[in-house]
Amino acid sequence: MITTNDVARVFDTVLSIPGMNEVVKIDLKISRKNVLLLNHVIERGLELESDTPGLLGSLSEDGLSELRNVSEECLQKAGLVELNQKLTTLSEACK
Repeated sequence: MITTNDVARVFDTVLSIPGMNEVVKIDLKISRKNVLLLNHVIERGLELESDTPGLLGSLSEDGLSELRNVSEECLQKAGLVELNQKLTTLSEACK
């Protein structure tokens, strides 16, 4: 049976493949609604604890920070930073 440690080792190996740190340009055209949803999904994923099995659990702090920056850049390009902040505040008020 495969253990959590084995899975983490496989993910670490995949992320260490030559070329995985190369910057790629992605021309992505999506709706503002999907930008908000993508940001929300990324933020929820980043809230997971580091001992969570899977790809996100094996990322370094630099990798998590880079992912957070991509999410924020998408919001900025879509002009949704302020709206996202207000929606986040509203969501937190309901908890």
